[in-house]
Amino acid sequence: MNKVALITGASSGIGKELAHIHAENGGDLVIVARSEDKLKQLKLALEGKYNINVKVITKDLTKSTAPQEIFDELQQSGIQVEYLMNNAGFGGIGKFHERDWEDDLGMIRLNIIALTALTRLFLPNMVQRNSGRILNTSSTASLMAGPMQAVYFATKAYVTSFSNAIAEELHDTNITVTALMPGATETDFGKISGMDKTPLFDDTASAREVAQTGYDAMMEGDLDALAGLNMAQKMMMKAIPITPKKVLLPQIRKMQEVK
Repeated sequence: MNKVALITGASSGIGKELAHIHAENGGDLVIVARSEDKLKQLKLALEGKYNINVKVITKDLTKSTAPQEIFDELQQSGIQVEYLMNNAGFGGIGKFHERDWEDDLGMIRLNIIALTALTRLFLPNMVQRNSGRILNTSSTASLMAGPMQAVYFATKAYVTSFSNAIAEELHDTNITVTALMPGATETDFGKISGMDKTPLFDDTASAREVAQTGYDAMMEGDLDALAGLNMAQKMMMKAIPITPKKVLLPQIRKMQEVK
């Protein structure tokens, strides 16, 4: 396989669009998600249109053994991953003390532990050959605390911090690590998390637009890539560091309360 990209959460949304973009650029794929049917449909579509090879791996990344199983399967198949795109993740709205703990624990396992484990598994091989690129899907949520989505915002703060830190650790290599930080995006995420019923999702970006921004930033080796923001949202991002938390937190809470 050639210029292989491993993409998690590839069955829909940003991950699916990343798969299309990489295929358009002539790269082969390993696509990972829980939905085998959707992955197989994507495989057929991409192989038929772009004359590339696509390997499907059906895994639930909230399971602690999944990252190692993915790595082992690819090692046994002799597939070398050149681009690692940790895209899988989910959120959920509600007050922390009222939310189902298993849902939040699953969020931590997917958004943080699986992403970190996959990076730890594949990065040593990249270092050994001094070649590779990593794209971790974070969020603009990583830049602030998120009342009504306390755990989700915290997991994304981890993703951005982790990505930036290891990017600097790798400064003397040919390996880059990019944090993709989308705003509200038109994907299944909004419906599953319940965010589609909040003011924050009144104006969403397309998954394709966000994926293209992230992919281009990864190829350029950028540290961060803000994506899918309108002018007002861009201004808000710039104001966050200088806005007192006592002012900022109520605003964020109101934006995430169900209408």
